[in-house]
Amino acid sequence: MVDYRKYQKAEKEMYDMKTDFHCHILPGLDDGAQNIGEAVFLSRKLVEWGFTDAVCVVHSSYKYRHTPQEVLTAYGELYNALLEEGINLSLHPTYEYRIVPQSWPEVCNNRWWLPWYGMNLLIEFPIRGREFFGDLDPFDEVKKILDDCYQPVLAHPERYHYLSMEELAKLHDLGCEFQLNYGSIYGFYDEETRQRSEQIENEGWYNYAGTDLHNKKYTDFYDSIRAGKDGRILL
Repeated sequence: MVDYRKYQKAEKEMYDMKTDFHCHILPGLDDGAQNIGEAVFLSRKLVEWGFTDAVCVVHSSYKYRHTPQEVLTAYGELYNALLEEGINLSLHPTYEYRIVPQSWPEVCNNRWWLPWYGMNLLIEFPIRGREFFGDLDPFDEVKKILDDCYQPVLAHPERYHYLSMEELAKLHDLGCEFQLNYGSIYGFYDEETRQRSEQIENEGWYNYAGTDLHNKKYTDFYDSIRAGKDGRILL
């Protein structure tokens, strides 16, 4: 079983806290929280589970093309709502940058960077297959991020079944950090993803972990894990 506690990584003393490093709780921007009411509900759940901080991400992809100002406006809306509700959750707004030709070149050209915890940028690859990279080479793009003095953090590498362990090792050796989805280790996706998460954990490649929280389907799943009698408690 993966020991998630090691992924609560403290870059500085002020960040030595329980942080969800990947959740979609900003309202009305992607396939996560659809409105401020749902965003508050999800935020309340994170606090209930023991989190104090949330790296709240917005998909940057062919479907979702929001500017940094739009992301920060949604952040401000949620920040004020949490204050009104007395929900003590610190928010760190950013993107989940998908490396696809429909959106990634635009992001790079406009330098739509919203780093978290210093210079970290959460990136993701296409879930459905290697062909969705188009003409982009993911290894070259990771190198460019590093050359630009940012730290790439690859979201849920266990979900890219088309990548071999050798290719993941190459990314790791380049300097790309990895973020685990809690749901992967508990079977939220599928058995192959669960097994891949254990393989990557055994290699010691994970640096961060997050819920990838989107909606009530996720909260119901994590609540069921917490209520289980087999000792598999999330937090």
